[in-house]
Amino acid sequence: MSLRVVLADDQDLVRAGFRVILGTEPGIEVVGEAGDGAEAVELVAELRPDVVLMDVQMPRMDGLEATRQILSTGHGTRVVILTTFDREDYLFEALQAGASGFLLKNASPEDLVESVRVVARGDALLSPEVTRRVIARFSTAPRERTRPPELTDREFEVLVELAKGASNAEIAATLFLGETTVKTHVSRVLTKLGLRDRTHAVVFAYERGIVTPGG
Repeated sequence: MSLRVVLADDQDLVRAGFRVILGTEPGIEVVGEAGDGAEAVELVAELRPDVVLMDVQMPRMDGLEATRQILSTGHGTRVVILTTFDREDYLFEALQAGASGFLLKNASPEDLVESVRVVARGDALLSPEVTRRVIARFSTAPRERTRPPELTDREFEVLVELAKGASNAEIAATLFLGETTVKTHVSRVLTKLGLRDRTHAVVFAYERGIVTPGG
């Protein structure tokens, strides 16, 4: 089954470029296009795509508000924010709105395609640079380390490794577990804490002082 994608951008040429790039990839289908945030919300409600590639600055409704509205429905659609503006306020608003990734429009076609595949399978799209900014943002003031009582000891260990940006394979090696077991623990951590994906596990951990830079 193909991954179903909606493109939301107020520039026709940008959408056309994305459509061409994604249209040549096996297993990906562009099922709709929107020229503003309000139209994107309507299209997602109608089409229930797997992923939306969402511009930030659009008429009628911007991409951040559209993301909030789309993700509040709980339909399972995931959003990747695309922008030409490398601004921290967009980054953190996007994460707080519930976006699963943040990608600059000057990213390579390969990165664009990979972003769709990554977030569709439930992972997060955080580049090392974005991760550093998240860490810096949530570590400017000391926080009391708060361990979520819902988690078992092993699940807490997995959360700590997630917050460091570790992949499932890296977590498995660190904790001496099988990758299948790690995947199960990650799923339980996200479910118990009400988190959408690994991106929000990182934000959650730093907000609560579970991990700190260098520790």
